Amino acid sequence: MYFEKDDEKIFVIVEVMKGQQTPYYYEGDGQLIAFMRIGNESVPATPSQLRELVLRGSGESYDSLKSRYDFDNMSFTKLKSVYKQRTGNIFEDTDYESFGLIDEKGNLTNAGALLADESPVRHSRLFCTRWNGLTKASGIVDALDDKEYTGSLVTLLQAGTDFVRNNSKKAWRKVGDGRIEMPDYPDRAVLEGVVNALIHRNYMEIGSEVHIDMFDDRIEIYSPGGMVSGISLEGKDLLKIPSKRRNPILADIFSRLKYMERRGSGFKKILADYEGQVEFDETKMPVFEADNDDFTLTLYNLNYGSNYAIHANEEKIQGDTQDDTQGDTQDDTEEKIIKMIKDNPQVSTADMAKELKIGIATVKRKIKKMSNVSYVGSGYSGHWEING
Repeated sequence: MYFEKDDEKIFVIVEVMKGQQTPYYYEGDGQLIAFMRIGNESVPATPSQLRELVLRGSGESYDSLKSRYDFDNMSFTKLKSVYKQRTGNIFEDTDYESFGLIDEKGNLTNAGALLADESPVRHSRLFCTRWNGLTKASGIVDALDDKEYTGSLVTLLQAGTDFVRNNSKKAWRKVGDGRIEMPDYPDRAVLEGVVNALIHRNYMEIGSEVHIDMFDDRIEIYSPGGMVSGISLEGKDLLKIPSKRRNPILADIFSRLKYMERRGSGFKKILADYEGQVEFDETKMPVFEADNDDFTLTLYNLNYGSNYAIHANEEKIQGDTQDDTQGDTQDDTEEKIIKMIKDNPQVSTADMAKELKIGIATVKRKIKKMSNVSYVGSGYSGHWEING
């Protein structure tokens, strides 16, 4: 406890250290309530959050608990084949326990039940829909494709990424003696998004499943359960969010399968994968949203609204002329870019391209060569800086 003075007022500051034996209850007014800190508010814990707090206080996680199903009735053909395919290793009988599929007494864990070929966990399902238009009710035909998947989490992951791939397009542009591919959605970003949705979801939330909703201009990947720490992502630097795992055994298994990394860098990979694409600009930055009970990742279609033929021709013209022009023309373009940044440090590369009447990729190529220009932060919260 300490004191702080502000003008003529004196405040008593009481710092309460975080405890490990959750949940902690407020007892008073004839009530016994456990609260959770969400952003700058304390809100009563929901039943599923309360169960999570009880597990956390006992040092356990949902996926480590003994399930109510019999291990002898389960098969793990899919898990074994993918493990062999992706690592070159053979799944041994001793791996059932080392992976966490069974406990030390041979009982099937919840992780084992979720990874069995015919998973008996009914609410572990994946719903995928390709909607017609920009909303879930855009026309006479609401959905162009609709699938429901059950089974092992490995099956759900492969089915989800295949669904996105089958309902996406991949444009390409010829350059020199090769070509540049321009996918609607980067494969790695989609994989990371679906992995995170399946691995970090709250499996104690009954009656809700993982959803992949595809629209003309975006994909929304929804997962039951907010951030493990209960924090909101609004206004946060996504590159500095600490990694906390709701289901550490599932995360470890998918790390062994080489679908994710142990250190938990999913956010960073998704952002980096988008930023490395030819058609990317700040308006297409992935959006991460989390509240008490839900997590949604929005991935934007990089090719939405583009005219491939015009764009390809434009880039070829700019590449053939501007890159080989005299120094004063090139300097003129750079000076215009610097002026736009000075006028608006958050100006997008798309707006720059429109103003300069050149392609977005050309703008990026110009900026990359400008050692005195850098982008600080990420997404809409970031800004350009001119050094020197």
